[in-house]
Amino acid sequence: MNTPALRITLVSETFPPEINGVANTLGRLSEGLRQRGHRVEVVRPRQANDLPAADDQDVLLCRGWALPGYPGLQWGEVSMHKLLRRWRRQRPDVLYIATEGPLGLSALRAARRLGVAVVSGFHTNFPQYSGQYGLGLLARLLTHYLRWFHRRTAATLVPSASQRLELERRGFERLALMARGVDAGLFNPARRNQALRDSWGLATDDIAVLHVGRLAAEKNLALLHPCLQALQQRYPQRRLRLIVVGDGPQRATLEQQMPDAVFCGAQRGEALAEHYASGDLFLFPSLTETFGNVVLEAMASGLAVVAFDEAAAAQHIRPGHTGALAMPGDQAAFIDAACWLLEEGETLRRVRLNARQHASRQGWPAIVEEFEHHLIAATQSAGSRQANSDAAPVNIKPGSPSTRV
Repeated sequence: MNTPALRITLVSETFPPEINGVANTLGRLSEGLRQRGHRVEVVRPRQANDLPAADDQDVLLCRGWALPGYPGLQWGEVSMHKLLRRWRRQRPDVLYIATEGPLGLSALRAARRLGVAVVSGFHTNFPQYSGQYGLGLLARLLTHYLRWFHRRTAATLVPSASQRLELERRGFERLALMARGVDAGLFNPARRNQALRDSWGLATDDIAVLHVGRLAAEKNLALLHPCLQALQQRYPQRRLRLIVVGDGPQRATLEQQMPDAVFCGAQRGEALAEHYASGDLFLFPSLTETFGNVVLEAMASGLAVVAFDEAAAAQHIRPGHTGALAMPGDQAAFIDAACWLLEEGETLRRVRLNARQHASRQGWPAIVEEFEHHLIAATQSAGSRQANSDAAPVNIKPGSPSTRV
């Protein structure tokens, strides 16, 4: 049976070319939906590289204001009435709301007013982030708001089984699992670049210990330094260097703490892929991820990943086979896992090969198709409710002529 072409609206505070997991995921999903014949509209804040008249039929740019502590990211702001006017002219079949800020809230209210189906995504664990910054009361308030928000959508898509379990415990409903994919053609061991390694001061047999991601407090980056020190003490005969790819508010502090590390800044596209492939061991100490796209990117690039047993790592790493895991929060076990990978050269080689083989099977086309099914199911459910409403019997007073058979 042919899949019907839909008018789909994606609503998000962040979108490519911004560099983060949410933007990357939405870029892949929107492009995949278009390739499958759907009309995709994007509602997002205006970015620095957008021209004043950049709005077109399939893009609605709205006003944005800076998100505290996250330079380059912003909340979106648009009135519900502006969305109502736009969608009355060109009514979407279904909305996908990726972020729950003011922009997402306005879109949710407008869609409910028009009877348009809405699917939401849980991409960022803001309550956990707030907890990392010591804002316990804010974390509880955010949880109440997010639960209220997502209960008003047909389904909430979560990227990992551990995230779904956590949200179920917090009273969220209608949760569905939708994983993430990786471009195994872009992220590929064949992109290894010895010239790049030379610039890091590493010879062919030296070990590049890599970390890629946003340099912020919620990423648990304080674990990088003791982990590297333990590796150097355990294997003094081997030359190791920490390579940090990414930017963020903690960069200056980390540079002071680890003067011997190489900080490469934010990278994208083929340059990012070369940085991955030129590494050997990947450290991912975060405890606040809903998924963690960088885990799959590192595995596809042929790296041995050390991570805590949750989100993408729990889903894709088989301990001792495709990587190494530690129980969440057990820093000593995390360090031991990293040390185990370097005990024997054959262990590291085998794990890297297995990681690449596993990640190369996690392509985006299957994820896009799964996403499409969720959107179609929401439209069908909304259509069924509308049909039932249209067919509802009229209230007729007993004894009137119309009640006689």
